[in-house]
Amino acid sequence: MTNKKLPITRISKFYSSEDFSIEQDIGMEWLHGDMHFTLVLFRVDKKLSDVDDVYGEAGPEEIRYKSPVEFNAYVKIDAPQNKSYGGGLVNQMEPGNMTLGVYIKHLEELGVDINYGDYIGYPEKEDLVRYYVVTNDGRVTSDLKHTIGGYKAFYRTITCSYVNPDEFKGI
Repeated sequence: MTNKKLPITRISKFYSSEDFSIEQDIGMEWLHGDMHFTLVLFRVDKKLSDVDDVYGEAGPEEIRYKSPVEFNAYVKIDAPQNKSYGGGLVNQMEPGNMTLGVYIKHLEELGVDINYGDYIGYPEKEDLVRYYVVTNDGRVTSDLKHTIGGYKAFYRTITCSYVNPDEFKGI
């Protein structure tokens, strides 16, 4: 891969990088200023974590984390599902998946990236933080949904699943 940068000239007759920047800044002002969903990212430090030589896995005690980082994102939490195990004898109710919309520019400004396996803390109430693990880090952003008119990608959709406090205790 080369380090050359190619200018995006799609739809340039009607839309430019200045238009893109203005729309992105307006959206970020709404999300960060008005909505203000603040989450905490716990990035797994893959270099310092003690990984099993055979399976390449690490237990909860062997995982090491980088410093937590607060970030803003649009949050959608699915409704909880009542699941039964063991032929219907044991029921368990857990929170639904969490889907985040996060601006790529915001992650770049913070100097962080969100990866598969990282943990995210979501303050549900003043005295309750729920933790989720990233199950889809939303790296593919070339579709129209993640671009402004097909011009350029401006956000990622990240999907997370609820984790039991036995797996991750957070802060």
